[in-house]
Amino acid sequence: MSKVPDNISLSELVGGLVTDVTSLLRKEINLAKTEASEKFSQALSGVEVLIFGLVLAIGAVGVLLTAAVAGLAAFLLTQGVSATSANALSALIIGVVIAGIAWALVAKGLSALRGSNLRLDRTATSLRRDVGAVKEKM
Repeated sequence: MSKVPDNISLSELVGGLVTDVTSLLRKEINLAKTEASEKFSQALSGVEVLIFGLVLAIGAVGVLLTAAVAGLAAFLLTQGVSATSANALSALIIGVVIAGIAWALVAKGLSALRGSNLRLDRTATSLRRDVGAVKEKM
């Protein structure tokens, strides 16, 4: 810190401090806006992955259950399982597989939306540093 000249009045010192603090707050607000925008973009990416995963899960249930159930049922029929049991068992097996894939995609999307990914870490660090600097001046 630089030494304050003896001929500066208290009102000038307080005025300078107010100006410095005001300028500092403006900079912090701009930093917070920038960081919040970045975090919003990250969250939006997570939502996009989540939606894409859900769309794939819905499409997969329709298409894969139709094709794979028929194929697995045909295989089970060749193994001596009755037609009703083969259809039911193949639908269950395929449904579980598709549900597992959908769960993995949804979990990935949700992890991108966790609260720790949305914190304004740089702004908080900068504010702590600025509060320390203001305390030193007082």
